[in-house]
Amino acid sequence: MDVLFLVGRLLFVALFLFAGVMAHLVGYRQGVEYARSFGSPLPEIGVPLTGLMAVGGAVLVAFGVLADLGAMLIAAFLLLITPIMHPFWKERGAQKRQVQMSMFMKNLALLGGAIVLFYLYNQLQGHAGLSLTDPLFERGG
Repeated sequence: MDVLFLVGRLLFVALFLFAGVMAHLVGYRQGVEYARSFGSPLPEIGVPLTGLMAVGGAVLVAFGVLADLGAMLIAAFLLLITPIMHPFWKERGAQKRQVQMSMFMKNLALLGGAIVLFYLYNQLQGHAGLSLTDPLFERGG
């Protein structure tokens, strides 16, 4: 079962690694312009910062190094970008509204996954399979 936990973690973080590196860091200029088109505040700072949050959180979760902190970074990333970058309620065209709603709902599902990962690491306290360190936060009641 430890291998399944590792595979699940790797599948979960693949999106954050790819998007963080390609859209936020390597594709910084295009990412800033895209964020600016949605009215994102301070995209020159926000794009690389959220990229580091996504990549950092993904690496921590993938390797199981302070993975509870990594899950929180991913959750914070999603909380920051989702309402700004996928405001389906602002779209006038039905097709654009549907695309943005799908992206918004996808991010909500990923947020749920990040919260579940945080909970799992918090409850397992060092007994999470194929993880390199114990969680940062002590077990909550």
